[in-house]
Amino acid sequence: MKSLAELGLTARGGREAQITGLAVDSRDVKPGFLFAALPGARVHGGEFIQYALRMKAGAILTDAKGAEIAADELAASDAAVIVAQDPRQALAQTASLWFGAHPKTVIAVTGTNGKTSVSTFCRQIWEELDLPGVNLGTTGVEGAWNHPLKHTTPEPITLHRVMAEAAQNGITHVAMEASSHGLDQRRLDGVILAAAGFSNFSQDHLDYHETFEAYFDAKMGLFQRVLSEDGVAVINLDDPKGKEVAAICTARGQEVIGVGRHTDARLRLTGQRFDATGQDLLFEWQGRARQARLELIGGFQAENVLLASGLVIAAGADPDEVFDTLQYLTTVRGRMELAATRQSGAAVFVDYAHTPDAVETALRAMRPHVMGRIIVIVGAGGDRDAGKRPLMGAAAAQHADIVIVTDDNPRSEDPAAIRAAVMAGAVDAGGSDSITEVGDRAEAILRGIDMLGAGDALLIAGKGHETGQVVGDAVLPFDDVEQASVAVAALEGWI
Repeated sequence: MKSLAELGLTARGGREAQITGLAVDSRDVKPGFLFAALPGARVHGGEFIQYALRMKAGAILTDAKGAEIAADELAASDAAVIVAQDPRQALAQTASLWFGAHPKTVIAVTGTNGKTSVSTFCRQIWEELDLPGVNLGTTGVEGAWNHPLKHTTPEPITLHRVMAEAAQNGITHVAMEASSHGLDQRRLDGVILAAAGFSNFSQDHLDYHETFEAYFDAKMGLFQRVLSEDGVAVINLDDPKGKEVAAICTARGQEVIGVGRHTDARLRLTGQRFDATGQDLLFEWQGRARQARLELIGGFQAENVLLASGLVIAAGADPDEVFDTLQYLTTVRGRMELAATRQSGAAVFVDYAHTPDAVETALRAMRPHVMGRIIVIVGAGGDRDAGKRPLMGAAAAQHADIVIVTDDNPRSEDPAAIRAAVMAGAVDAGGSDSITEVGDRAEAILRGIDMLGAGDALLIAGKGHETGQVVGDAVLPFDDVEQASVAVAALEGWI
């Protein structure tokens, strides 16, 4: 139990309350809880204040509109009322104070693509340095302590509870994914960061943010609001937005570590050599040349690894020790993951690429490793940014030899309409001779694998680590890696 003062909150009229818990869902409210009535995309949380009061909430946190919606109920209640200009930010800071200490070293990374890989590589580096760490994001909490999550960046109550539990379980280092939704909704506020990273910026989530400017501004909240002025920013300078991000950070007085091929990069990639199982890197750290072997497929993985290395260094690790760990890094589940291999040696990879830029990056990165043809299976999700669908098809057609368009997670939309948009972009970019539409994802995977000859490779794009396919309101069991393994086994006569 904590007082409002202990939680940094001031109620109307100076009213005090002893808080017994926090909730953002009125159905979770128990006597003495603080209920956060937040503005939503469709309904304002103020509509649910009446229900929270019936459950004997001890305090209500909302904005002026929420207080107006429930004015009569609040006037008749003894609950303390906290009206904040930004109730989401207030909730995040309150949750941090409520749940207590986090692990001592926390870093976060934002960007359209690469967040999961970068955060996972950070955790793997810490593990090699014998530091108890976890990565937190799309794949849940993974590492020395595991915990499931529903969102890439959880809502504040869940996030701060999980962070406190991690600390209680001996975790000292955390690498977080900072999604644009999470940043826009202030979910990370109240987290103290040692460093923050920027991977890249391209089209995604315009169904939520509506404009590129709003999407970019949301991501910049990590550096302009969450990362303190004495934190370190690690920026991919090769991205077109990299210099702008670096300028934003420099203006705040934050130390900047640039990574990439750019001449201004302190951690600079100077050379790559590819083979069938990985790549060799040449790079410089503050002008001193280094070499490392990565057992990872895809040139973009070098960028992810260097960004992760920069973040771990920024958080206090010794650079030489960090670089010594790179040879031990392993593929992140669903990120350019080798799912199966045919007897001919043709490889099947699964990747989470679900944006036009990610599809292009994945296919371009595969090319130096593949002697024959590249076949790609691609689709697009329903109830999401429709504008990127033809761009997904175009990216696939421009950078693969054969394209199979299939269903991703259609959700509430007509799968055929989604496929048609992807097909249109693919046909416009590459003609129709090498493009096939196969609605059933399992059949598409089987057909793609059946096409493979010696020296060829197949990329199954879009769902990566996911173990379900969302069709309507149902989540049907479906794992691209598992499906690929079954298809290879069937075609080779192993089953």
